[in-house]
Amino acid sequence: MAPHLLIIGCGNMGGAMLAGWLAAGEDPARFAVLDPALAAAPGGVGLYRNPAEARAAGGFDAVLLGFKPQQLASLAPGLADLCGAGVTVHSLLAGITLAQLVSAFPAARAHVRVMPNLAAAIGKSPVILAERGLDDAGCAEALALFDRLGTALWLADEAQFDLVTALAGSGPGFVYRFIDALASAAAELGLERGLADRLALAMVEGAAALAARADAPPATLADRVASPGGMTREGLNILDHDRALVTLMIATLRATRDKGAQLSQNAAN
Repeated sequence: MAPHLLIIGCGNMGGAMLAGWLAAGEDPARFAVLDPALAAAPGGVGLYRNPAEARAAGGFDAVLLGFKPQQLASLAPGLADLCGAGVTVHSLLAGITLAQLVSAFPAARAHVRVMPNLAAAIGKSPVILAERGLDDAGCAEALALFDRLGTALWLADEAQFDLVTALAGSGPGFVYRFIDALASAAAELGLERGLADRLALAMVEGAAALAARADAPPATLADRVASPGGMTREGLNILDHDRALVTLMIATLRATRDKGAQLSQNAAN
């Protein structure tokens, strides 16, 4: 990984990534945080309250932008010298394209879009990457850095970035909502809510772990659970009728994907 990475804006996602790197055994001295609101940084990680403090420390080979995409235009001028020659700019800013990153930080060595999810904190996140300006060695370095957080992969077509963000980045939110919906449904049908919550969470945890190790896709696993004429099949008939669940997820992913384009356009205005 890059010898010294500055995380600019260490909120939920930046914090999860930092926790994941440290849990994976990375040296805390390789990281620093620029965030005026963060109460404290993990032991050994530098913490700066403003760009001037970070500039005075210096020595950053890479930065990770973790603030809100709507803040790019207002914050970029003050960060220009931290994102200058020899520095690779990594961005968590949803919807912000490589072209917009280049425009904001034209002197940077290279620009990389990065989309993990909060499971980065436990080394279980997919991490989608798209780049402009990296050579083969730089691509290998970036892949190794983010692979420490789970499974990193390069996306060849940046036009698909908002869609993979909807699936892999926003997806945990949809899974959590589904877990809550299962528990809520059981509670409304008469099960004690605390028990329903515990059972729904344990069930999803086990099902996901089994699916990750299985020799068959999830659709086949669903059919293996469902005996003809049995209880599970009766429930699946509800989800499968008129492709109800698939139709719902198409609408969910479409709305999430399209929000990325809106964020990009808002940042350009």
